[in-house]
Amino acid sequence: MKRVVVTGAGGGIGAALARRFASEGAEVVVNDVNPAAAEAVASEIGGLPVPGDAADEEDTRRLIDTAWAELGGIDLFCANAGTLTAGDESTPDDVWTRDWNVNVMSHVYVTRALLPRWLDSHEPKRLVMTVSAAGLLTLLGSAPYAVTKHAALAYAEWLRATYHHRGITVQALCPQGVRTDMLTRGSARGSASAALLAESALEPDVVAAKVGEALQGDSFLILPHAEVAEFYQLRAAETDRWLGGMNKMQRAFEGGAR
Repeated sequence: MKRVVVTGAGGGIGAALARRFASEGAEVVVNDVNPAAAEAVASEIGGLPVPGDAADEEDTRRLIDTAWAELGGIDLFCANAGTLTAGDESTPDDVWTRDWNVNVMSHVYVTRALLPRWLDSHEPKRLVMTVSAAGLLTLLGSAPYAVTKHAALAYAEWLRATYHHRGITVQALCPQGVRTDMLTRGSARGSASAALLAESALEPDVVAAKVGEALQGDSFLILPHAEVAEFYQLRAAETDRWLGGMNKMQRAFEGGAR
């Protein structure tokens, strides 16, 4: 993959992906809502910074237009931007809307702008969507994250089923805990899931390496934590047992919090 765009690349998984692709000789466009962070990573790797909000359709269209003009095309788009907010049924509507826009609509905006260009090309293209294991399972302590990540996975599945035969490979990156600001300093810190995720958390560069390996094939799911596949199978095959286990975790957290 010689021409790559990574959103949410100012830190965490996105920055690790940008560094990895640049080290392999790719031209990398670094996007982040934080202009200084985008500039810093781009300067480090010799990439092109294009700051902007992935949850804003005009910013996303500008990102793709700029990358296409500067690189002459896009071979790989990593839709990595995301947000994590602790919350439940009482979480205000504006928070639900914001998380929906970042975690779901950002992917829709990418495909609206990018797919017409890709479908006109006969060269194979790839879209890697950072979803999270929460999209396959759930995340105790954060209803907005669990719900929006399930929706993101559903959209990735729909794209894969609809466009794979036309040369577009869609893959869903679904890690559990990763040692990024989202886990260590995010608003979900201290939730029923945070401690468990921290125990098995991976470094961002390890996740990036797993993505690099996955790009050699075309498996839909990219699972840096191997146990996620087992949990996903259990959730599907023995749903009541799996939900019972999750509720046991929630009860234990509530008991310890008293």
